[in-house]
Amino acid sequence: MTSKPRAASSAILERNGRFLLVLRRNPPSADMYAFPGGRAEDGETPDQTALRELEEETGIRAYSPQLLATYDLKAHAADGSVSSHFLLSVFTVKADAEAVAEASDDAAALGWYTVKEIRRLPVPQSVLECAERLCVQQYRRG
Repeated sequence: MTSKPRAASSAILERNGRFLLVLRRNPPSADMYAFPGGRAEDGETPDQTALRELEEETGIRAYSPQLLATYDLKAHAADGSVSSHFLLSVFTVKADAEAVAEASDDAAALGWYTVKEIRRLPVPQSVLECAERLCVQQYRRG
């Protein structure tokens, strides 16, 4: 039996070459670092989900979401069945430079990390791909 995938979104906030990551408290990706994000609520658009989740998990109110990537994420149980299935929309966002991030909701902790540091952290592959992609884009512009 296959279930319909659930919508989820993440928000990427970058400052001075560092990306805001939260240490996930709950599955999927429990005990891994990831961009703030989570499941869509009824009637929410993907960009609204990204902004809400960022604020819930970090206290930062962001704006100007821009779609960067989408992922079809499936997790499998030991018997091979699909245990979770999400269609993830990943957005870059902007926030006031003075806004201070504080871990709450699903975030056990948070921090600002460079791509080099992210490569050494336990992160979902999608997080590393997005961070590296943004780093390359900034390098080409800069």
